[in-house]
Amino acid sequence: MESSIECVSSSDGMDDEEISHPNPFSQFSSSTKSSHNNININNNPTTSVHELLECPVCTNSMYPPIHQCHNGHTLCSTCKVRVHNRCPTCRQELGDIRCLALEKVAESLELPCKYCSLGCPEIFPYYSKLKHEAACNFRPYSCPYAGSECSVVGDIPYLVAHLRDDHKVDMHSGCTFNHRYVKSNPRDVENATWMLTVFHCFGQYFCLHFEAFQLGMAPVYMAFLRFMGDEMDARNYSYSLEVGGNGRKLIWEGTPRSVRDSHRKVRDSHDGLIIQRNMALFFSGGDRKELKLRVTGRIWKEQQNPDGGACIPNFCS
Repeated sequence: MESSIECVSSSDGMDDEEISHPNPFSQFSSSTKSSHNNININNNPTTSVHELLECPVCTNSMYPPIHQCHNGHTLCSTCKVRVHNRCPTCRQELGDIRCLALEKVAESLELPCKYCSLGCPEIFPYYSKLKHEAACNFRPYSCPYAGSECSVVGDIPYLVAHLRDDHKVDMHSGCTFNHRYVKSNPRDVENATWMLTVFHCFGQYFCLHFEAFQLGMAPVYMAFLRFMGDEMDARNYSYSLEVGGNGRKLIWEGTPRSVRDSHRKVRDSHDGLIIQRNMALFFSGGDRKELKLRVTGRIWKEQQNPDGGACIPNFCS
């Protein structure tokens, strides 16, 4: 039988407001929830050439080596393996014929970033475009929800609405928080995940994660914050997390990680407040058979001091 998990949270006033949540692991498909990540190049004079460079199997742009059959039909090197060396158009054997002419044509092309409709103004040589798009600041963000393999992508306002409406996450305004995480069977720490909490402060959105997992042989709990934006902007903010009880406390301070880094990547880098299970139960009090861990925290914005150059923390009221 699964143990029940609930999260009790409160907002800035530190007034305890009991809110009980299940922990759903719903699946969402990007086919029904997606952002505008395709560009319209129908008026581009290179459209016809661009279409020639589109693999007929995967519809992605082809990069060397570009293969062709004896009848001149082309496809990318990845799909050549997938179709078992048979042309998907005429079913003739492909062999090892390179389409050198099309590869040369591609070298002469300059194309806009595929995220130009999302604001990217850059134009790149064909063979440089792919590398840029992998790190483009205008590329859509992935859903930051943990606990399900959600494939939804979009810009930040879209994802905030998606988290609120589809995942039913806790939404709070303000830069301080006071959460109590409860678990009736604290010895079950195999990737237990509590409901995500989203905070809105300084005109930005932040995601608070709390979960249990095995760190080597040691069962641990971990809390960490992610910034809904790029890494460069995330560096403008700092946060603290604190747990305590029985006259002791642990405090963590750090910079929130961008949601560009996956939830798993942040967790596996141990970039957050990590509490061993025995200590978490000690902080919970009582007979130490049930987790009742209170986590308090604050988010602030680092401001540059015009006189000395040092950063001055800006706490919201």
